[in-house]
Amino acid sequence: MPTLKELHTLIDRLPECEWPDAKQFLLKHLAKHDPVLHAFLNAPEDDEPETEEERAAMEEAYQDISTGQAHWVSLAEVKQRLAEDSVAF
Repeated sequence: MPTLKELHTLIDRLPECEWPDAKQFLLKHLAKHDPVLHAFLNAPEDDEPETEEERAAMEEAYQDISTGQAHWVSLAEVKQRLAEDSVAF
């Protein structure tokens, strides 16, 4: 089993252009040990029909975005932010 020092040495030897891939690999591995993050990252997309209440809420959200009162955050960005937060433990 590798030591922490050996792992640090390997990471230190990685070219900077490889850091994003290494980070994603480690985050995905860590997510396996965080049941909430794992469930979120592996949850199926919602396939239920949209209700009138949901439709109205979306219209309001798009209006807020168009007027600058809110901004759009992609699912990929949400996943990235959650993964970054889980590393801070």
